[in-house]
Amino acid sequence: MFQKILIANRGEIALRVLRAAKELGIQTVAVHSTADADAMHVRLADESVCIGPPPSRDSYLNIHQIVAACEITGADAVHPGYGFLSENAKFADILAAHNITFIGPSGDHIRIMGDKIEAKRTAKRLGIPVVPGSEGAVSDEKEAKRIAAEIGYPVIIKASAGGGGRGMKVALTEADLEIALATARSEAGAAFGDDAVYIEKYLQKPRHIEVQIFGDGAGKGVHLGERDCSLQRRHQKVWEEANSPALNAEERSRIGDICANAVANLGYSGAGTIEFLYENGEFYFIEMNTRLQVEHTITEAITGIDLVHEQIRVASGGGLSVTQNDIRFHGHAIECRINAEDPRTFVPSPGTITHFHTPGGLGIRVDSGVYSGYRIPPYYDSLIGKLIVHGRNRVECMMRLRRALDEFVVDGIKTTLPLFRELVGNPDIANGDYDIHWLEKHLAKGE
Repeated sequence: MFQKILIANRGEIALRVLRAAKELGIQTVAVHSTADADAMHVRLADESVCIGPPPSRDSYLNIHQIVAACEITGADAVHPGYGFLSENAKFADILAAHNITFIGPSGDHIRIMGDKIEAKRTAKRLGIPVVPGSEGAVSDEKEAKRIAAEIGYPVIIKASAGGGGRGMKVALTEADLEIALATARSEAGAAFGDDAVYIEKYLQKPRHIEVQIFGDGAGKGVHLGERDCSLQRRHQKVWEEANSPALNAEERSRIGDICANAVANLGYSGAGTIEFLYENGEFYFIEMNTRLQVEHTITEAITGIDLVHEQIRVASGGGLSVTQNDIRFHGHAIECRINAEDPRTFVPSPGTITHFHTPGGLGIRVDSGVYSGYRIPPYYDSLIGKLIVHGRNRVECMMRLRRALDEFVVDGIKTTLPLFRELVGNPDIANGDYDIHWLEKHLAKGE
């Protein structure tokens, strides 16, 4: 087991990792920018190191500074959390070169899955169902039109190196394709420094289903069920559920086994999530995230397994603590991402939190690094906390969520809490009847 873990992140995920490390008796090092000197994880860590000014490129994305912090403090492992350097293959390679363990998969696996075209090719080879589309990057408009004609309109153009909705455009007809292709390439080049794009069949009303997997790096893999992340705005997840209200036990087992076998055959090590679009009983691979997800909490709620403990155990060479037969699913869980944003316009709302009160009671968990008097800096992601609710079934979970949202108080800034109070009372949400387009359509009606 590790002696000291450096947490290369900030906010609620840094605090989440710190708590797990402390429970395992491992010393912790917090790194922070000057803007985060008063952050909760910095206050609670055994040691802290300032790694630069507020801009992420000068602090949380500064590999040299983070490696130096490891050497100064004697940290023998780094947990990257999510975002920032969590899927940076170069970072994993550099840590390995300095005999520091990256708590995550190998640099090679990060590279494979970070390239959307190579990831799709690899998924297909491993027996994971994929969306019909181009085998690789499309070279020109002529090739794009040929492929679109073969798979049928509408189609979607996606950035090979992208994510978060950037470099992603839909073409409903051949007449739309030229503009969609040019725009996607331009956005991809600007956002990722790589204008390669590929083309896929565009599904009309799919759900976003993701499967949580773990591999031991030595040929063993398990799945911990799926999460439904269909409630999204601009391809950003807002509300997640486990398990999905759209799947039955047979579908859950089928796609879970496919994913577990795939990561075992890949020799993958650590946590990962294989994401799908799901429509008319069929799953279509989107991408694999080679890290812990924001919404890992709801998987923990229904399985009782601490995923960060498991990450640390696997990275330290201890292997998986569970087999597939050990994993059981209990009840239903929902996570709401509480952002410092206007609940209608989604404009960020940095500032000082004058009062912060979290809900409590059976089945309620709040992951947050903020507190009364904390000043939210304007430099980073607007997520300030996650409300996770668990119940014996979905009905109980929804009722408990409604009650918890009524108790949650954040004063001094605008947050997305009013949006969730609205959603929990919506009949479509209550019935689990929604797809990836539902939330944006709902928000458009209210404008």
